[in-house]
Amino acid sequence: MKMELIQPFINAADAVLSQGLNSPMAIGNLTMEEEAYRRKGVAAMVKLTGDIGGRIIFDLAPTTAARVASQFAGTELPESDELVREAVCELANQIIGNAIATLNDQGFHFRVHPPELHTSEHGPKSTEHTEALVLCFETQSGNVFMNIALDYHPSMRKLATGSAV
Repeated sequence: MKMELIQPFINAADAVLSQGLNSPMAIGNLTMEEEAYRRKGVAAMVKLTGDIGGRIIFDLAPTTAARVASQFAGTELPESDELVREAVCELANQIIGNAIATLNDQGFHFRVHPPELHTSEHGPKSTEHTEALVLCFETQSGNVFMNIALDYHPSMRKLATGSAV
């Protein structure tokens, strides 16, 4: 996975989380995974198709999701509230939207599918071309995990490996 594909998502998550939660955040663990994704709590998955394909999953422990949703809503929300799940999808929308703007400016063309709640225990398995990068963003509200599995479309992959895209 090329860093130029994932850096816009890291930058967008940093900006959205810092501003939305009105607190500093830090990037914690960074790992590569080849196994199927295992959900930690409330998760939203966004798929991309086009020049870049794959998916990004945002995953928050239930208590963290409730804290983040409460911060965004400006009022205390219980973990079981539907607004908590909607807030995780909105968080995904904001981060993906910011990252996509950057990638569009770099000349990539792709379709962003609406966030879906990721409810199964196991998620999509990585493939030979899309191992997943998992980042942990440490916030005062708790940890936000971003699991990124992206790759160039096969027609773009030849260009990407032959020269900088």
